[in-house]
Amino acid sequence: MTSNNSNSNKKKKNPLEHLIAGGCAGLVESSICHPLDTIKTRMQLRKNQVDAHQKIQHSLVEPAMRLKHSLQEPALRLRHSLSDATATVKASGAGAATATLVHEPTASASLRGLPPAAGAGSAPSKVVVVNHPVRGTTVASLGPIGTAQRIVQREGFLALYKGLTAVYTGIIPKMAIRFVSFEQYKDLLNDYTPLGRSTTATFTAGLMSGLTEAILVVTPAEVCKIRMQSQHHSLVDATQRQHRKYRNVFQTAYTISKEEGIGALYKGVVPTMLRQGCNQAVNFTTYNAMKRKALESQQLSELPSYQSLLIGGISGGFGPLCNNPLDVVKTRLQKQVVVEGKQPKYTGLAQACMVIAKEEGMLALWKGITPRLLRIMPGQAITFTTYEFVTYHMNQRKVFG
Repeated sequence: MTSNNSNSNKKKKNPLEHLIAGGCAGLVESSICHPLDTIKTRMQLRKNQVDAHQKIQHSLVEPAMRLKHSLQEPALRLRHSLSDATATVKASGAGAATATLVHEPTASASLRGLPPAAGAGSAPSKVVVVNHPVRGTTVASLGPIGTAQRIVQREGFLALYKGLTAVYTGIIPKMAIRFVSFEQYKDLLNDYTPLGRSTTATFTAGLMSGLTEAILVVTPAEVCKIRMQSQHHSLVDATQRQHRKYRNVFQTAYTISKEEGIGALYKGVVPTMLRQGCNQAVNFTTYNAMKRKALESQQLSELPSYQSLLIGGISGGFGPLCNNPLDVVKTRLQKQVVVEGKQPKYTGLAQACMVIAKEEGMLALWKGITPRLLRIMPGQAITFTTYEFVTYHMNQRKVFG
């Protein structure tokens, strides 16, 4: 109780202090961590759709085909070696792709039991073209490292920073709104509710600040960012760079509004609000609780920078683990281009979750969790450390009295 009273009697900080410290924190954090956000977005936009008819057909035909091929393989090898039915064609030039032409009996002939004899009356055959990867290209896995390699190789290193202008444009108002609204909500809860400076008050203030920033800044900024990140043009090739649809955040916002209406800038606002609210509630609560314990145990008034870095990183990891499906749905909704007169694939939060889970499996809702954790945990560590550092030095110099 004494602690709460002493906290409530603290001098309130000037809102400009939160504006400057939060803006600096956001600028530093986004400059360092943005490539991980681009990788996360590309992973979440990758679709692993499986055709149900094709799946059933393969499940029925494949066992018979395997049996037939195992019985006929020696004869096929002999026939191929005698008739030279396999030809490898190599395109001219260094690093060119190769294609192998392979004659093999059709599935229908194999299933009827017809022998693959050459000459008249033989079963119809088809040509299977086996494309080999171009030498020097990266066959990337679905993981974050493979995705990063693919982006860099195909589009250049700077492609990892696509959408950064959208982040820079929104980062100062976002961080200002986040920290200023958090402090304002906390003061309101202390002055007008019995919660005081309790953990519940901190959680509620964090939740409300997350909802506020999602509506005012985050949603339109992220719609523009994701449209820019989802473009697969090369930043090395001047021709591709010149003909890209989205060039910068202002042109992107104008294009989206012109083609799809101003409301398109608020696509995914519901999952964005839920994501930001959950993130900031957990973030501020965990950080403030760990910070308070660390200060009390060490009898300090301010934490060393490395401790702020550590506590900020740990607190930043809890939110993504809980709300990654919201982030996947948000990304799909914001990437989606709505054509007038045509029903969009994703129409809302619940419907999008069901469609993604049905077409790609439940685990698809957790796409991008690794780069997201790699992005958010160090990002929150940098944000809180920079915020504390700037705030401390402004107080030391009595910038605001």
